[in-house]
Amino acid sequence: MTQRHSFLGVSGMSTHEEQKQEAQVFYREALALLVDSKLDFMLGGGFALFSYTGLYRDTKDLDIFCMPTQYADILKLFASNGYEIELTDVRWLAKVFKGEYYIDIIFSSTNNICIVDESWYEHTTDAIVMDHPVRLIGAEELVWSKVFIQNRERFDGADVNHVFLKYGQKLNWERLLHRLDPHWHLLLSQILNFQYVYPSDYADIIPRWLFDELMRRANEQYDLPPSLEKVCRGPIIDQTQYAVDITDWHYKGMTIKTV
Repeated sequence: MTQRHSFLGVSGMSTHEEQKQEAQVFYREALALLVDSKLDFMLGGGFALFSYTGLYRDTKDLDIFCMPTQYADILKLFASNGYEIELTDVRWLAKVFKGEYYIDIIFSSTNNICIVDESWYEHTTDAIVMDHPVRLIGAEELVWSKVFIQNRERFDGADVNHVFLKYGQKLNWERLLHRLDPHWHLLLSQILNFQYVYPSDYADIIPRWLFDELMRRANEQYDLPPSLEKVCRGPIIDQTQYAVDITDWHYKGMTIKTV
């Protein structure tokens, strides 16, 4: 006979449910503090994904986006209200803690490509989250930031496909191409993945002009001489699995210029 364990707190509520409620209280308090402060910020992560796709998942943290010049004020706001703060990586990430729960303050990306600037605020979506009016990062910025996440531990390609499927007819494809223009191979790769996953939907969602343009670029690569420098762009999408290319196989990595 299989033994069944009941993970219940003293009130009869499961430990998991208690933790979810504690996390929700923390996120609600944090959002209230940010909204009342009048500081500029945007919400991303699971809340943005839900808004654009209807796809709900338990949120393990809160993703707050702001410009690099703005995260210091946000950190000081939380510190003055008794929260623990951490400048995790001065290039792109800070955190706010309350016990085991935390908020990510994101102002760039691990590869330093998706730097948050004023233009992000120009294309936000208004939403009500936990009874608070907030601005969500634009769907194009959501795709832009997720298309580079191709780690063994985390691959966001399915999230991008779901944004295409559920929001693709509203996407500004010209602006998305502009965002990804220097890394257009990744956009083409994602579109081909979408075409494979949704064979009955892609033609109505992915603009033909965009597919033709990206395929033209891909074909054109064979008309050009190969790079004299042995370059590996792998670390842009996964710094761990492509480390060997740089350290042992003598490829050169990409130097990402900041603005």
